[in-house]
Order: sequence, then structure tokens, then C-alpha cells
Amino acid sequence: MTDVPDRLYDLPPSAKLVLKVLEVDGAMTQGQIAAESRLSKRTVRFALESLREADVVHEGVYFRDARKSLYSIADSMSTDESTAASD
Repeated sequence: MTDVPDRLYDLPPSAKLVLKVLEVDGAMTQGQIAAESRLSKRTVRFALESLREADVVHEGVYFRDARKSLYSIADSMSTDESTAASD
């Protein structure tokens, strides 16, 4: 079984799907995540909020359209993964 940081266990399934989409496809906007995951924009918004609260996702500026945000996996997550892999 793969080691998963404890903070991911309590996340809703939609947040876990959004996290997986970001892991596979890289940084994306909320609309891009909704299109790729086939979740509603409202569900993606809730999932991203849950992921931000768990300090799993980083929200940055989307330079093509400053009204939107660009979401990516936070550096703290990659640190957790590398620590778990070395255990």
C-alpha cells in the first residue's frame, strides 16, 4: 500500500479527484479542472477550497487572464511524498 499523508484521508472524493488531475496534468485553472474531471464548477470550487485548507494546493496568478487563478500542487505535498518514499 502506498503511503498517503494523513491530511488527505479526510478530504472528500471530489478533492482527491481534483488533486489527481493536477498531479497528472500540472497547473490548471478552475474551469480547466472542471472540464478535465467532468465535475461541476461548484464541486471543483469546493474541492479546491478543501485542498487549500489542507495546504495541498497552491493558488497563483493566471497571467493569460488575471481574473482567474492557476492551481497547482503545493510544494509541501511533494516534500511529504519524498519523505514517505524514503521511509
